Amino acid sequence: MREFTAVKVDELKNGEMKSVNLGGNEILLCKIEDRFYALSAHCTHYGAPLAEGLLNGDRIVCPWHHACFNAKTGLRLEPPANDSIQKFETRIDGQNVIVSLPEKIEGGIPPQILKHKETDKRKFVIIGGGAAGYSAAQALREDGFAGELILISKDEDLPYDRPNVSKDFLAGDAEETWMPLRGEGFYKDLGIKLMLNKNVTGVNPKEKRISFSEGDSISFDKLLLTMGGEPKKPGIPGENLKNVFTLRSLSDSKKIIEAAARANKAVIIGASFIGMETAYSLRKRGLDVLVISMEMIPFQKVFGKEVGILFKHLHEENGVTFRMSFTLSEFAGKEKVEAVLLQNGERFDADIVLLGVGVKPATSFLSQSDPSGKIFELLRDGSLKVDDYLRVTEDIFAAGDIATYTDWQTGEDIRIEHWRTAEQQGIIAAHNMMGLNIPNRIVPFFWTSQVGLSFNYVGHAGDWQEIIFKGDISSHEFIAFYVKNDKVYAAGGNFMDKEMAAIEELMRLDKMPTPEELKYKSIDLVDLLSK
Repeated sequence: MREFTAVKVDELKNGEMKSVNLGGNEILLCKIEDRFYALSAHCTHYGAPLAEGLLNGDRIVCPWHHACFNAKTGLRLEPPANDSIQKFETRIDGQNVIVSLPEKIEGGIPPQILKHKETDKRKFVIIGGGAAGYSAAQALREDGFAGELILISKDEDLPYDRPNVSKDFLAGDAEETWMPLRGEGFYKDLGIKLMLNKNVTGVNPKEKRISFSEGDSISFDKLLLTMGGEPKKPGIPGENLKNVFTLRSLSDSKKIIEAAARANKAVIIGASFIGMETAYSLRKRGLDVLVISMEMIPFQKVFGKEVGILFKHLHEENGVTFRMSFTLSEFAGKEKVEAVLLQNGERFDADIVLLGVGVKPATSFLSQSDPSGKIFELLRDGSLKVDDYLRVTEDIFAAGDIATYTDWQTGEDIRIEHWRTAEQQGIIAAHNMMGLNIPNRIVPFFWTSQVGLSFNYVGHAGDWQEIIFKGDISSHEFIAFYVKNDKVYAAGGNFMDKEMAAIEELMRLDKMPTPEELKYKSIDLVDLLSK
């Protein structure tokens, strides 16, 4: 061990954290109730500097994507980080805070996980290898499940970082080796059996059996459904032509990249998150990009008119053109798409087309499995209603994009298609498969990165009655508060990372200020947490 003087005792106040360089290593120092804690300084998700985040009690919130860690132990508390951060010993020598560092500083500390034991005869199965499915598999082993654990995925790849199939990977800024959440050895070491490229065709809830398209089947004791979403198609002529793509999987992204290498013109159908992120990524690859949408303003239903206009203007400055409030007629071409036709007769040449018109829950096989609808009662949008513990039945759970649940803050039934929310729900479902009875009390969070913006959104507002703005949209530094029934349901902000982290913590603790206070008082959201 090597010892370093980090700071003087009075350099940090209680509730503060600071990054210090010790022997060429960046270390995060936190002061909590007059005690000092030293940890590795970067988030184990994307490497964000944690000192720029938020310290609330003993909870560190990452400034970028809101992974959370325990400041006293380094343990990961919330995804999207999968690993904990390293903790180092500290002591006080007079007025100096001394930190002991090992010769090697680890980038992340993998979870302490119980491995498969043949003596545990239980069999838990997870259908879906996305955010909720992967996080549940890890959480089950962390919770002490030692039985047979099977993760079934229709993808051909190991569970991967799905948000980047439309962002960095598609843009050419991330290598394919960067995409898997874990290497194959992780699953082998933990005894997690992966069934990849496997298509589930039915679930018999009474016999507790899962059937596959190949005709085989497996049994289960407890089941978690996390199939996620599948892209919608507009249902118009020519949508099955070559080079007309949807984008959901890593495989989809690789096909688009291959086609983009031989293309000049791309047409994006729909101003959705996938559509707009893809527009930005394909512009980075040098393509001419046109976005066609039935909407007047991108993201208006999600973020409001003002924020939507900001995104549109920045995309236009980046060379993207738009045809808004127009309806498709058909995709023209013989074998491969050559043009996009609108109902008003306009025609736009296209080498590739991306359909970004939304997704639907990938649950169709459930209705066939349970024709009576008594167990798998699909809602109008195709989702499953789950209880406060993400249960469908006593032994069947659902999480992620396919799950509709009652929001603990608003009492409204909601379904959320966010990566981090799916990860959180997967962990909660795993806890409850183990009988821990942990209620679903998460605060939703998602982010989108495009055209120089890194827009964070906390909470959920399917609609709102008013938007309260703090900051200046024109300078790109602002927060928008979405208000309904005299309560802040959600907030979206750009370049306000610490404040957005504080908002999530305030929502989690049910301490958000009222709309009236936000309007007429000068409120320090970070400082409000300590009161």
